[in-house]
Amino acid sequence: MKQPIAFVTNIEREEVDQWLELFSEVMPEEESVPFDQVTDLTAIEIAIVANPRPEDLLKLPNLKWIQSLWAGVEGILKEKSLDHIPLARMTDPNLAVTMAEAVLAWTLYLHRDMPKYAEQQQARIWKQQPFVRAEERSVGILGLGKLGLRSAETLLAAGFKVLGWSRSLKNIDGVETFAGDKGLNNILNQSDIVVNLLPHTPSTWNLLNEETFGQMKAGASLINFGRGATVEPNSLIAALDSGHLKHAVLDVFKKEPLPDDNALWVHPKVTILPHISAPTDPKTASQLVADNIKSYRSSGTIPTVVDRSLGY
Repeated sequence: MKQPIAFVTNIEREEVDQWLELFSEVMPEEESVPFDQVTDLTAIEIAIVANPRPEDLLKLPNLKWIQSLWAGVEGILKEKSLDHIPLARMTDPNLAVTMAEAVLAWTLYLHRDMPKYAEQQQARIWKQQPFVRAEERSVGILGLGKLGLRSAETLLAAGFKVLGWSRSLKNIDGVETFAGDKGLNNILNQSDIVVNLLPHTPSTWNLLNEETFGQMKAGASLINFGRGATVEPNSLIAALDSGHLKHAVLDVFKKEPLPDDNALWVHPKVTILPHISAPTDPKTASQLVADNIKSYRSSGTIPTVVDRSLGY
C-alpha cells in the first residue's frame, strides 16, 4: 500500500486546494494530504513543498526526499538539519520561457524609456525622448543557467547586444561571456541594462552593493528577477539618488511581501513588482511532480536534486 504524500506549505488555503485538485488529476493513484491533516507523520516518505516552514519538515522522521514547486529553495537550504534529505527544485522548462518573456518585456520598458514617459504624463509634458536602436543597447545578464540562457536568446532575437556572466565561463553563440571577479567588473561597466538572474547562494549575497553599483556604467539600469538577497537595497538607493543609476525594476526582495514602510515603494526611480517575473505554471508543474513521483515509485529514482554546496 502506498503511503500518502505530504503537501507542506505556507500559502493561502484556496491555493492549497487548487494544487491538491491538480495533484489528484495528474496522479489519481496517489493521496496528497496537507501537512496539518497528516495523521501519521512517520508514514511520510515524500513531501511536496511550496514556501514550507522547515520545522514542519523536521517533524517527518522517515522523509526520503522533498519536491519543491518553486525554483527557489533557499528557505529549506537554511535549515541544516535537512541537509541529508535530497531536495528537488522545480525544473519546469516553461519557467525559462516565462522568465525570458518577462526579461524582454521589462528590458523594452527601460529601453524605450517608459519610466520617463510616465513621469512626463504626470506633469502633462508632451516631449519625445531620443530614440535608441536595440542593437545600440547592451544588456548584461548575471546568471547563465536555463533561465539566463533562454533570456539571452530572446534578447538576441529582439536585436539587443547581449553579454552574460556566470560562475564558470560559458560559450554561447552571439553572447559575449564573462566569469570571475574581473569578468563581473567588465560586464557591469559595459551594460546599459543589467539583468540579475542569479540564485541565492553565499557567494551572491549582497553581490550588488556599493562597490559593484559603482562599477556599473553611468546611467545604466537594473532589473532584478533573481533573488532579493543579491541586492543591497541601501546601496541601490544611494546609486539611484546620486544619478549614477537611472532606474531599477525590482521583482524580488529580501523580505516578501515588501513591508509598507520600505523606502523602495515610493522611490521615483524604482518600479516595484510583486514577484511575478516567472510564476510556476500549476498545470505543467503538477505534471512534472507526478512524473518524478511515478519514477520514484517504480524504480526508487529520485529526480535531479539541488547541490547544497552551490545552493542550486
